[in-house]
Amino acid sequence: MARRSRAREVALQLLFQRDLNPTPVPRPALERFVRERLLQDREMTAYCLALYDGTLSKQTEIDPKLTATATNWRLSRMLPVDRNLLRLASYELLFDPAGQPLEVIIHEANELAARFGSADSAKFVNGILDKIAKMKTEGDSPPKAEPTVSDSAK
Repeated sequence: MARRSRAREVALQLLFQRDLNPTPVPRPALERFVRERLLQDREMTAYCLALYDGTLSKQTEIDPKLTATATNWRLSRMLPVDRNLLRLASYELLFDPAGQPLEVIIHEANELAARFGSADSAKFVNGILDKIAKMKTEGDSPPKAEPTVSDSAK
């Protein structure tokens, strides 16, 4: 497994744990967990923690975008793995200063969804992230309504 893929996987584990456990994990324990999982790789530990911290810092901006994009799905109804994977990948797509290519971020998210989610998770995650990516490339504007016959007749 590639180093960044493994760092994303560990970041997902941290987000999942935080989402399902209301008791905060002390930062030293969290950092120790990451270092152990990433075999003391300092660069990937920093990358993983940056993804985790960045996702948490932007969650209040990410969650409404996910809610608006995931038609007929409230965040609370999503599988915890899917919800946290969408948060992580949305952070990377919209805010991560590392600027990974959109295709790489979506591919990595699909791989993690297939590995840790349900049989339908990869398809679900892919559809939502594709819409989020389009929002970014279109300047974060909501989709324009199609003109109706009455609009064009005015």
